[in-house]
Amino acid sequence: MATATYAALLHRLREGECVLLDGGVGTEIQRQGAPMSTALWCAEANLTHPQIVREVHRTYLAAGAEVVTANTFASSPLLLEFFGRLDEMERIDALALTVAREAAAADPHAARLVVAGSMSTMRPTVPGSDRTQLDHGWSEAEARALFARKAASLRAGGADFIMMEMMRDLDYSLWACEAALASGLPVWIGLSVERAADGRLVGFGRPDADLDPVAAGLAALKPDAMAIMHTSVDDTLPALEVLRRHWSGPTAAYPECGRYEAPDWKFIGIAPPDEYAALSREWRRLGAHALGGCCGVGPAHIAALRQQHPS
Repeated sequence: MATATYAALLHRLREGECVLLDGGVGTEIQRQGAPMSTALWCAEANLTHPQIVREVHRTYLAAGAEVVTANTFASSPLLLEFFGRLDEMERIDALALTVAREAAAADPHAARLVVAGSMSTMRPTVPGSDRTQLDHGWSEAEARALFARKAASLRAGGADFIMMEMMRDLDYSLWACEAALASGLPVWIGLSVERAADGRLVGFGRPDADLDPVAAGLAALKPDAMAIMHTSVDDTLPALEVLRRHWSGPTAAYPECGRYEAPDWKFIGIAPPDEYAALSREWRRLGAHALGGCCGVGPAHIAALRQQHPS
């Protein structure tokens, strides 16, 4: 059941108002000094550097964000199970959500802020890259059970809604989204897109998954909102155009800038905040009224979005 604060935010989106998300959480944790784990990327910071995680949330809120995304993307049940650390998931998630809620509670606008629990299908990556290792997989039954446990963990930790991030196919992503929806929490589904070698828009790391059927299949689940996220700034607008063929509800856009060379993010080719904010006018034209950023996008970008789209 949705909280009153979340229901108010969703109503604003449905009315076409601009809602500001935060920027990249994991990359900002790295930028503020926490070391990234080779195995679990930014998830370890919840255990070792909670003060930095809290400060990242505080900084985004000071820039104007209205949604606090807890640092739970990398505590993926697939990743944790692969490394034999699945039994730590609930504790990692609880710590991440506690820190996110503490940051929100201390903000002057606490009454209107919501906390999202990020949920991904993250799997081990090829060393030194952002490509998924494909030599290990899970059966559908195994994956569904793991995703159900993750959704229950986010609900138990106090998330207002689940933000499905880097959805990109109609197998693992579909199973994960269905598990999130079955939790009873509100759900947003974020699609991560890139260009295949032949120029097609496909799921990130999934050249076999054309964006059009993926967008159609995940939109059919009827989440509260859908997003184009962790997608290059250049590909965000055409990806939104594809999404709008299948989805007319509340929409978000929060691209990424730079590149990942596990375990660290490389802040290369970052769009200047004013240019990033100017591009957001076109995202809004295509119905993306929730705006923010993903990896590489920082508090200055969120502040620029607030200046471009004052509430």
